[in-house]
Amino acid sequence: MSTKDFIEKDYYKVLGVPKDATEAEIKKAYRKLAREYHPDANKGNVKAEERFKEISEANDILGDPKKRKEYDEARALFGNGGFRPGPGAGGGSFNFDLGDLFGGAQGGQGAGGFGGGLGDVFGGLFNRGGAGPGTRTQPRRGQDIESEVTLSFTEAIEGATVPLRMSSQSPCKACSGTGDKNGTPRVCPTCVGTGQVARGSGGGFSLTDPCPDCKGRGLIAENACEVCKGSGRAKSSRTMQVRIPAGVSDGQRIRLRGKGAPGERGGPAGDLYVVVHVDAHPVFGRKDDNLTVTVPVTFAEAALGGEVRVPTLGGPPVTLKLPPGTPNGRTMRARGKGAVRKDGTRGDLLVTVEVSVPKDLTGKARDALEAYREATAGEDPRADLFQAAKGA
Repeated sequence: MSTKDFIEKDYYKVLGVPKDATEAEIKKAYRKLAREYHPDANKGNVKAEERFKEISEANDILGDPKKRKEYDEARALFGNGGFRPGPGAGGGSFNFDLGDLFGGAQGGQGAGGFGGGLGDVFGGLFNRGGAGPGTRTQPRRGQDIESEVTLSFTEAIEGATVPLRMSSQSPCKACSGTGDKNGTPRVCPTCVGTGQVARGSGGGFSLTDPCPDCKGRGLIAENACEVCKGSGRAKSSRTMQVRIPAGVSDGQRIRLRGKGAPGERGGPAGDLYVVVHVDAHPVFGRKDDNLTVTVPVTFAEAALGGEVRVPTLGGPPVTLKLPPGTPNGRTMRARGKGAVRKDGTRGDLLVTVEVSVPKDLTGKARDALEAYREATAGEDPRADLFQAAKGA
């Protein structure tokens, strides 16, 4: 992404929120749009995939208070035609380095963001008098990687360690990252090893561009490595054991700092983003931090009351007391038998009662129900329903 594109992109408009939106409003808007445009829900839809990346990019910036502040400051500085030199700037080079302002921000490559962070986007925009022998090429942060994992319902609730195989760009092993098959690249004479060349742009400051001869590396390989073609980077694959925390939900995106692609020139590694998918369970469901289960009961248990054993996820059953006259569809609560929360505590198990009606009745059971029907013949459970209908 070019500097111009970044400055002009309105992340607030991407998420459909105002500029003074709260963190909760931004999070809510992101979740709604992410569900709508997620690749799993739009297989083969290239436009939806691009939209999902754009939404993830906006959330990566606006969802982080520090990044959001820096983004707002950048928009304020550049949004109306660029910097204007202040008093004392004079007519010479404008010695202001945006790397000081944005150097700490990190973008999300795997989510459609910036592999080198905002510092990489802006770090070379303004220089300090032009590239020279005293200037060294800055370290570059590694790319972020995005991967997906599918967990069983139980693994999502209890947490799990899963293997992830990932591919990324890393220093070429054949040439030790030098780009030269002999391991002896020479310093680029054009940029004197800085990887950047200065050009005047008027207005009291100068800009820097990646060196066209060394492609921003600062080094030139006389004998280009056959594996990486002189770039010093090659595709590599590795398998990692990743711990998924307890209580994750379907569609949740987990960030693992420093587990992405290795950096260049001593720069830090990128981050790994893992999108979690959770399989359905045949018995249990989930509602926020609570688990749900539907338990059938007999008519006698619902009418007369009694004790009902209820299964729990991965633990022993619990016994709940049904009060006499329990209606069909009533929900009761077994505390502490739900999903794990972020603070380590557990939600509850919500138990919904479903009165089971037998299909066939014979012998004493049928006689008993016939006697019950005769005993309650004078009661009309629908009387209030018809009375309310007339009143409306």
